[in-house]
This record gives sequence, C-alpha cells and structure tokens, in this order.
Amino acid sequence: MDRNLALEFVRVTEAAAIASARWMGRGERHAADQAAVDAMRKALDEISVEATVVIGEGERDEAPMLYIGEKVGARGPGAPVVDLALDPLEGTNLCALGHYDSITVIAVAEKGCFLHAPDTYMDKIAVGPEARGKIRFGMSTQEILKVVADSKSKPVEDVTVVVLDRPRHEKIISELRQAGARIKLIGDGDVSGAVSTCFPESGVDLLLGTGGAPEGVIAAAAIKCLGGDFVGKLMWRTPQEKARGVEMGITDPDRAYGRDELAKGDVMFSATGVTDGSWLRGVHFFGGGCTTNSVVMRSKTRTTRMIETRHVFKTTAGR
Repeated sequence: MDRNLALEFVRVTEAAAIASARWMGRGERHAADQAAVDAMRKALDEISVEATVVIGEGERDEAPMLYIGEKVGARGPGAPVVDLALDPLEGTNLCALGHYDSITVIAVAEKGCFLHAPDTYMDKIAVGPEARGKIRFGMSTQEILKVVADSKSKPVEDVTVVVLDRPRHEKIISELRQAGARIKLIGDGDVSGAVSTCFPESGVDLLLGTGGAPEGVIAAAAIKCLGGDFVGKLMWRTPQEKARGVEMGITDPDRAYGRDELAKGDVMFSATGVTDGSWLRGVHFFGGGCTTNSVVMRSKTRTTRMIETRHVFKTTAGR
C-alpha cells in the first residue's frame, strides 16, 4: 500500500459520524447504527480501491450492508486491493443515550492481514507503548498492574483501568479494587477504551476484560499504529461457534494472539468521534454545518494526525 489510504478513509468515518450523530440521545440505537452504515457504505464506494470487508456488521444473512465478505470501493484499473475491518458506529448505545466515547472506525490492510474473527467473544489486554512486550495471558491481574505501573513510573494506586461494565467482569473488578487501582467502567465501546491506553491525555493506562472479537481486531490495528500492545484470546460460547471459527480459518481455536498476529503488515486506521470522548471530540453542529474530530494513523511510518474539519452542508452560488 503505497498510498496513505487512511487520509482518504477519514472522509468515510467523518460521513458515518455525522449521520449517526444526528441520532445522539434520541434513544434509537438501531436507527443511529443504520444511519452510520448507510453513510459509510456510500462514502466507501467513492474511494478508488478494491476492498473486502473482513470485519463488519455481521454475516450476510444478519447484515444487509457492510457484511463480512462484501466488496466495496470504486475499484477500477490500478485500484489497490485491501481488506477492511470496520465498525460504522462503535458504541451504538453510547450514541443513543448521548454518552461519551462513541466513534466510527475503519482499519485498512493488505489482503489476508487481518485475523478473520467470527462474531464471538475475546479476552483482551491493551496497554500503551511503555508496556509494549511486557504483558501476556497467564499473568494475574496484580502482575499486570505492577508491569503497567512500573513501566509508567507510578504507583498501582495511580493506574487507571478500563473495564466493560458487565456481570462477567465481577472478578476482575474485585481484584482491581483489592489492588487499589482506579477503574473506569464503560457501558459500551471497548475499541475506544483500548485505543485510549495509547493517548496520555486520556488518563487511561490499561484495558482488561472480555468483549467482542471483531472489535479486538480493530483495536489491535489501531494500537499497532500507536506502538502500544494488545493480546487477545477467543472465548467460544458454544461448540457451534467454535466450529464456525475453524471454518473461517482459525487453525488453533484455543491460542492467544499477539497484536501483530491480529493485524499483520502495514496497517492504516481512521476514527472520527461521534460523541465527545476521552481522546476524540464528537460531532458539533452549528447553523448550516458541523465540526468533526478525527485521528488518522499508519503503522509503517508511526504517524498520527489529529484532524479537525469544518463541514458546510449547503452553499449558495456566489456566496
């Protein structure tokens, strides 16, 4: 991928963010998600690429648009062939309720570089660049906390951990509290939570717990661009789900995956805030337009661009 496609894909995440932001706080998560999907698909078909969705809204029978295996892009002679891992609206409930940290995201890589993760759970650990290479599955919660605290030269009591607020995480939450760590419980959107570990201004040092496997692949791609670390292990809920994973190409269903196994090669990433968050501002509307805040990243060059864009919806000729 010689072109920095992320600079083109940011227009896609911006379009999805603007469309879904109109539904912020209206309590209609499905309408917000559909608006994001429709806007993202339309914008994707204006980019000169031959792209396949490998992480998307679900399989074809479950998702009429942006389903796994769908072909998108303007194509044409010389168009690069890429795979996409995307979430048109990460944090649908957050958007519907007007809460923080709802975003739209796309990760781009050469064909075959993303793990084709089925729609199951993944146990995840995400950290920033300081703790790169120092975390692994099998470590206790206390050991992980100590590694992160030592890597950032601060006591465990000052470490902030993002955890999805779910009953399945009661044990982790109890262990974190016993260790004295600070906890940020989130209702949705663990891609944003994982990526925030790489932005010092977010105040987040670590993400722990189980969330969606497709979101884990997207988070790994973003964290790779930022030099942080991510490990994930697929957590099958049923034998049928495990068999589906093998059918999709998972050769060892019980292994743990490192960051560079989930997202291989040169990876690009774009995200736009829908609601205000810890590392991206949301869409802010004004008379006749809005502003968006996005991040554009590339693992090959380790560049991170923060982009604020002013969009004008209607113009009058000569004015």
